[in-house]
Amino acid sequence: MTTPARHQPTRARIGFAVTAVSLVAIVVAMTHVAGTALADGRSVDLGLLQLRLTFNPGVAFSLGAGLPTWVVLAATALITAGVGFYAWRSAPGTPVPGRIGLAAVLAGALSNLLDRAFNGVVTDYLHTGWFPTFNLADTLITIGAALLILTTLRQPNAPNTTTEQNTGDDRAIG
Repeated sequence: MTTPARHQPTRARIGFAVTAVSLVAIVVAMTHVAGTALADGRSVDLGLLQLRLTFNPGVAFSLGAGLPTWVVLAATALITAGVGFYAWRSAPGTPVPGRIGLAAVLAGALSNLLDRAFNGVVTDYLHTGWFPTFNLADTLITIGAALLILTTLRQPNAPNTTTEQNTGDDRAIG
C-alpha cells in the first residue's frame, strides 16, 4: 500500500525524531554506566581503545574550558537548537541515510548538552592514547557528519537553473 504524499513529511520527521531520541537514550545510559564503572579511577584496556574517565569543562578539545559553565552551556544550547531546527525542517527532503546522519548529529549534541546541564561538564571515557579522550556522543556527531557528507555527495546534480542568454532578438510579440 502506498502512503499518500501528504503524509511523507510527517513520517520522515517522526522517523528522524524517534531515531534521535533512541540514540540519546543509548548515549545517556552508556555515559551513566561508564561514569559508575570507572569512577574509582581505573581504566579498562580494550586493545586499540581504553575506557578511562575524564571530564571536559570546555567544548571540543577543551576549547573554552576557562569560561563560566553557563556561557558554554548557553552557546552549546543555541547551536544544538539550530541543528535541531535545521534537521526538523530538512528531514522530509533528505534521503534516509542523511536523516540518520542528522539524527546522529542532533543526538550527540543533545547528549553532550544534557551531560553538561546536569553535571557542569561533559563526561568523556573513550581513550586512544593518540587522540583526546572523547565519548559516544562525540562519535555520533562524527559519524552523523560523515553520513551527511556522503549523502550529499551521492545526490544527483541539481538541474541547471541558469537563464538563457539574450540573443539580441527582442522582437515585440503581437
